[in-house]
This record gives sequence, C-alpha cells and structure tokens, in this order.
Amino acid sequence: MLSHPLVPGAELRALEPWCAEEFFAFVERAREYLAPWIPWATSITDVDGARRWLRYCAEEQARDEGRIYGIWLDGELVGGVVFQSFRARAGVCEVGAWLAPEAAGRGLVTAAVRRMIEWAFVERGMARVEWRTEPANLRSVAVARRLGMVREGLLRQVFRFHDGRRDLEMWSLLASEYEAPTSVA
Repeated sequence: MLSHPLVPGAELRALEPWCAEEFFAFVERAREYLAPWIPWATSITDVDGARRWLRYCAEEQARDEGRIYGIWLDGELVGGVVFQSFRARAGVCEVGAWLAPEAAGRGLVTAAVRRMIEWAFVERGMARVEWRTEPANLRSVAVARRLGMVREGLLRQVFRFHDGRRDLEMWSLLASEYEAPTSVA
C-alpha cells in the first residue's frame, strides 16, 4: 500500500470508497468533536452514506478536482486531509483537515497539510494553496500560522451551517512564499 510517513507511528494514505466502514466508525467516534466545524460530521449517518461521500471524493479525484487522504495513527484512522477544491488550470487549490480528539496535539494535521502543500506546489505546479476556517476554530487558525500562511481576511456569513450562517477566515500560501523542506543527507 502506498503511504507517506508523518510522525512516528502515523501515516498519510488514500481514503477510498472501500474504506467506508472504517471511515464511518471514525465519524461515529469523533462526531461530537467534529460536528461544530464539519458539515459531513452530522450528515454521514451510516456506512452507505460514508461510501457515497468517499465515492464522490474519488470521482472528484478522477476529474482532477480534489483528493482525500486519511491519517492513520498506530493503524487506526484518526483524521484526514482533503483538497476541497483543486483547480489545476487556475493553479489554485483549497486544503482542509480534520482530526479525532484523541489524536490532537501530536502535529498530525500540520504534518499532513504540509505534505499536501508540498505536493501541490512541487508536483503539480500550483500557484496558491488556500485554507479556510472559522475564526472560532483556534486549532485550525494555529495550523495556518504554523504553515506560514498569510491571513487575507474574513468572509462574512459566507456559508450556511446547521441553523445559521458562518464566517470564514481566508488564509493562503503562494508558491513564491513556499520553502521546500531540506533533505537530510
């Protein structure tokens, strides 16, 4: 299986439709923690729903419009990263992430998103990677800062979520600002 190591005991690998049962078990386990921030945390209510969502993601990847990867820690699915949008012709993509509470504080999201950014800039030649987050999601804001992203502003009431509208902060990193990791010989 293809995978990318993140930190000791953790790896990033494709999250595909055949992983629906494992993904649904993750959603069930982390639902309460994720629900304030992620719409699918409440809309995926069974294995078939998980499979449909992962199939949608696979179809986006087939069209070169998105990608989704899971984060496994000690063999257990604990989170993931996704290109919410991937517009290769425009050279712009948006990356997002989620994590179960028991896996927080280990640098997993930062490492996974860093890998996604590296792939977008180095392998695909993207010009801009975006990160959108609710201002109240302090962990997400901290990830953007750790990755050297620039806060561009606030999109007020830009999307409907549960019973109201939500604001989003827009963060980005440009290819010209990206510093590739240095290899250790």
